[in-house]
Amino acid sequence: MVLTDLQQGQQAVITNLAVANEVVRQRLLHMGMHEGEKVCVKCVMPFGGPVMVEVDGQYICLRRKEAACIGVR
Repeated sequence: MVLTDLQQGQQAVITNLAVANEVVRQRLLHMGMHEGEKVCVKCVMPFGGPVMVEVDGQYICLRRKEAACIGVR
């Protein structure tokens, strides 16, 4: 399952950060998105817009393309 499979309000644990762009991957790591970290989907924007998640008390907006590369369970 990937992050975009979750509905608003659902929580999961990050299992894989398979973001293709290494710069984006490093930025996500610096913002606290590590494997094993809990993530909660706060808002899913319409029309293919970004996904807002909460990780370790921080709100992060991700492009849907990047969120689709983050594995969760």
